[in-house]
Amino acid sequence: MAKAAKTSQLSKSQYEEQMAPLELRLTEMARWLQHTGHRVLVLIEGRDTAGKGGVISAISGTMSPRQCRAVALPKPNERERTQWYFQRYVPHLPAAGEIVLLDRSWYNRAGVERVMGYCSEEQALAFLKQAPVFEKMLVDDGILLFKYWLTVDQAQQEARFAERRADPLKRWKLSAVDLEARARYADYTEARNAMLQATHGKHTPWTLVDFNDQRRGRVALISDLLQRLPDHAVPEVSIDFPPLPGEPLKEHFKAGFKPI
Repeated sequence: MAKAAKTSQLSKSQYEEQMAPLELRLTEMARWLQHTGHRVLVLIEGRDTAGKGGVISAISGTMSPRQCRAVALPKPNERERTQWYFQRYVPHLPAAGEIVLLDRSWYNRAGVERVMGYCSEEQALAFLKQAPVFEKMLVDDGILLFKYWLTVDQAQQEARFAERRADPLKRWKLSAVDLEARARYADYTEARNAMLQATHGKHTPWTLVDFNDQRRGRVALISDLLQRLPDHAVPEVSIDFPPLPGEPLKEHFKAGFKPI
């Protein structure tokens, strides 16, 4: 499993400078997907506060929502709990020309469900056996599958929890499960290590990215994703933009409507 080395914090200006060419390459990737019909599936996993939502937004923000979908499933309902575990994720897999970003994925079973007791130990062990088989089926069918684990130290996680607690605009990100998970950091580490050991393989390897600095982590993850895709250089279609005939028309408002 690849793992980035720790470095100093990236400033906002440095981040924007490094992201600018990556955003252009993401738009090139979008054209390539449309042109070739490839399907891309990216699993974004990590502890609470690691920065999963931020990197997903950084990727999807440059692409059409019709082509790039971010999926964050809620906890399973009563019916879904009786299904094959992977079943509810299948409808969200990418079709031709699409990229799907899973904000947490079926690996919930190996992490939060196992640690918090939401599944039995037998179910967790069965998952660790089935996940590589399920993922190889996806790869064999032509899906380009990438799995990222965002690493964050306990001290950094605590600082981010405190920030969310203090900021009314971020407080919605805190849940009762998050608060209980704080006391189980070691248990989550043990579960994560077991998961990585069982599900890291030739066909669907894990890539670990240091997200103690979220800006630097986004740059590293997006760079890695773009480098691991096949050559995605597709000529950009030229768009003619002829002048309007005559004078441009102004929009008029009917009586009773007040523009703002």
